[in-house]
Amino acid sequence: MCAMVAAVVLAAGASTRFGSPKQRLLLAPVLGRVRQATSIDDIVVVLGAHDIETDARAIHCPGWERGPGASLRCGLTALPPEAKAAVVVLADGPALSPEAIDRVVAAWRDGDSDVVAASYDGNRGHPVVLGRRIWANVPDEGARALEPALVPCDDLGSPGDVNTPADLAGRARESGAE
Repeated sequence: MCAMVAAVVLAAGASTRFGSPKQRLLLAPVLGRVRQATSIDDIVVVLGAHDIETDARAIHCPGWERGPGASLRCGLTALPPEAKAAVVVLADGPALSPEAIDRVVAAWRDGDSDVVAASYDGNRGHPVVLGRRIWANVPDEGARALEPALVPCDDLGSPGDVNTPADLAGRARESGAE
């Protein structure tokens, strides 16, 4: 039996650059992609600035304003004791590939590192897997401060990063959804 792996979807931010709660538009599609990954056994969504309706288990992080590390620690704390690793996913990455999730989890299972991240064109990206051994060491700046083993996911496409309405419009144009 494989070790249990859970997903922590970070959706706590204020969305100030977007101008409204972007999570209301992006969370459901991101969750759909996480659910398509065969390596995920549980999902928790971390909310903070906005209450967002979701069909996933959600927790509110009272310290979300301290940064992504605070939100991530809230999510990790909410995972069941059986979870041996967490896949960190951002709620504003609507093009997340389920295969990228499975690829980084497989690298973690192979023992590459306690921190494994997808890379695109050689640049670190998401998703990121964190083995339970390092959960207590997540700093306020979040998993970005932890040195990962990189797993190339160029062939799967970057998950994207929607920060403004123009970013979302660009994503719609790229996917032909206009």
